[in-house]
Amino acid sequence: MSESFDFDKYWIGKLAKGISEEAGDKIAKEVLEGSDDISKDSLRDDVFAWSDKVVRKLESLTSDETTKEVLLSCACHQSQKALQQYRDLYVEKEDIDFIIQKMQEDFEVFIKNELKLEDKYVQEIIDRRMGFAGIREDNKIIATKIPKSAFIKKWFEETDPTKKRALFCHCPRIRDALVDKEKTLPKSYCYCGGGYYQDIWETILQKPVDIEILETVMHGDEVCKFAIHL
Repeated sequence: MSESFDFDKYWIGKLAKGISEEAGDKIAKEVLEGSDDISKDSLRDDVFAWSDKVVRKLESLTSDETTKEVLLSCACHQSQKALQQYRDLYVEKEDIDFIIQKMQEDFEVFIKNELKLEDKYVQEIIDRRMGFAGIREDNKIIATKIPKSAFIKKWFEETDPTKKRALFCHCPRIRDALVDKEKTLPKSYCYCGGGYYQDIWETILQKPVDIEILETVMHGDEVCKFAIHL
């Protein structure tokens, strides 16, 4: 992304759309009060404080399920073109395990050829089954994110648990704040990360799936992990 890209404004736009669709324009206006002052140029402490206020206000004005759906809608996604190949394979095979195996094979090629990691790091990612494919357990898939790709080598080398969690996080808005143990957002915020997996499997299966947060670095875990209930 270019240096001019404003992630904060982009995310606020998705948040506003999600709240309006799930809870109506009136609640969206109330929740987003003050958001016009937030941008990539804002002090990070101000952005963090705003994020905390917004999520807590959303939780107080809507149901848990609505909050969840709104934050899921804020996620970054794989390109639909990339997912279409798995959708086509699923239509042909009607076999979720086959799709997971194909996704895992493609992911392993990606981390070897694109990320250019040392073999020992590649193997650890594979052994821990990090990535977008996940592991099938009955009627759910357990998916563990990989560390943020720009910092993945540093993540493997870092020994301080707090710094390690900060390097792992994919969210540019709060990554710096994770260094401060006193700063956390409500756990529901991390449904934004879970929306990535929701989009993958709803695109492939063409039906709704339910996302559950299992672990999150925001609240002290080493990794972020989600369950996708099929």
